[in-house]
This record gives sequence, C-alpha cells and structure tokens, in this order.
Amino acid sequence: MGFLKRDDDARPAADDPQSPAAAVENAPPAEAPHADSYQAGSLAGIPESGRERIERMKRDVASGFFTSDLSVNEFLLVKYAGFEPLGLVLGSSIYHIGFQQANWSKNQEMGVLTQAMYHARELAMTRMEEEADQLGADGIVGVRLDIGRYEWGADLAEFIAVGTAVKHREGELHRAPNGRPFTSDLSGQDFSTLLRSGYRPVGLVMGNCVYHVAHQGLRAAWRQIGRNQEMPSYTQALYEARELAMERMQVEAKELQAVGIVGAQIVERSHGWGSHVIEFFAVGNGVVPVSDEHEIDTPALVMPLTG
Repeated sequence: MGFLKRDDDARPAADDPQSPAAAVENAPPAEAPHADSYQAGSLAGIPESGRERIERMKRDVASGFFTSDLSVNEFLLVKYAGFEPLGLVLGSSIYHIGFQQANWSKNQEMGVLTQAMYHARELAMTRMEEEADQLGADGIVGVRLDIGRYEWGADLAEFIAVGTAVKHREGELHRAPNGRPFTSDLSGQDFSTLLRSGYRPVGLVMGNCVYHVAHQGLRAAWRQIGRNQEMPSYTQALYEARELAMERMQVEAKELQAVGIVGAQIVERSHGWGSHVIEFFAVGNGVVPVSDEHEIDTPALVMPLTG
C-alpha cells in the first residue's frame, strides 16, 4: 500500500500541540493513544442505509427475529448463558494514513502511524457499539476486527468491526463501567464458560505500536557473514515494540476497571510500509468477577464426530 504518500489535509500537523500526531510524539512511550468519544444513542458516522437497517432490525427484534454470525454451537451456548442475540452489528472506517519519515539507522516508534492505526480501529469499534446501543443490547460477542484494501484506494485502508449484539434474558445490566455495551472476541463456548465460572467481559481492549527497525550497516553485515550470533539491535527493536503494544492494552483494561485480560493476542503486520516498519497490535478481553465463588467446570474428554 502507498501509505508513504503525503496528504497534508488528511494528517494533522505534528507541530500543532492539539493534534493527535503531536499528542503521540510528545507523550511518554508507554502512554496509549486516547480512545474515541462515545455517546449513547448517537448515530454519528453511520450512513443513511445503515440507519435504515438498524430501524428494520429494531422491528425484527420486537417480533423475535434476529441475525447473527454465531455458529450453531455458539448460538446455543450464548442462549444457555442467559443472553438473547439481537442482530449483527458493524462499524467501518476508511482511513488515509499520513506520512512519517524514519531515521534509516535508528530504532524508533512511528508515532503518527501508531495514532492513525489506533484511531481508525477505534472509530470502527465505536460505530459498532452505537449500532448495538440502538438495539438496546447489553454487549457484543464474537467481535472481529479486520483491515481491507481496495484497488481504487492504494493509499487507503478500511477498518471493520463486526459482531453479534446480545441482551441478557433476565434484564441484568452487563454493560461496561463506562456505559458502553461490552465487547468480546471470545467464541460462544469461551464466553459461556467464562460466565459459568463467575467472570464476565467488560470490553475488548487493545494497544498498538508502529515501529521502525533500524537497517544494519554494511560493515556490521560483513562481520557477521558465516557466524552464529544474536542480532541485538533487531532483538531490542522487536522487544520494545511488543512491550509498548502490550502495556497500552493493559492500560486500557485498567481504565475499564478490569481485573485481568483473557484471550490476548499479538498480531504483527507490515501493512505495506516496507520490511523495516511493522505494526504490533495487542488485543484481549478485559474481565471482572461477578461473584466471590468461581466454580470451574471439571474438564471432560470430548470426541468430535466430524471428519
């Protein structure tokens, strides 16, 4: 992707102290980009066709009809856990990533790119949550975060968030402490097991870091020919980038008053910036206890009958 194309109108100036780019570049390395604002009942950013679909889903919910991307097993286990699926909700944001020059021989975070990738995902997540809020959902399960690319926009990427909105059958409030519907990328099986064990998810938490890995000089490359040895510069760069992403994910979880994170993943992708610029994306499920007793199901041997 041609993310190195400059677009001064699309990218806030780094020397503007109020811009997101300046906020990241001037912040301590461990500080996470700030989450997008959320207003219950808002339809900001949702197109007219999306609003019409939400209105149809509202009527469907009233009549008992729903749409979901849950598998049969997930659907049944989510219902067993006390939740009713309401509808498939999504959020999308097509984002132009700004330009940032890297020092060829220096390990460094690319603050402008870190902020852009975080903000684009947060926009998609917020719109998905706003759709769920319109349906009166308590949360969203089976969330997927994808990045799409299209031939007509070589400099652009679409960030997509999609999941199934659910509501507790007994009317118990399961929203996150910040008022948003809870989000979770756990499977229906894991979601049900977590609830039966006395915990519940409060939100999908994430942290990211776009990092430039320094190029190796010609002299150093010649000295290493035919030798087994660690590459300390590369080791330190990747270690540092992963640590920043993980720490930012943990900061988000603490802001949600979670006691821990389950199902954490670290995904590494280049996104077409070149072999020496990599995004490290950490995502997991912040959880809180719902009771003082945590009964763990006894493990059982299951033999699948499918081929």
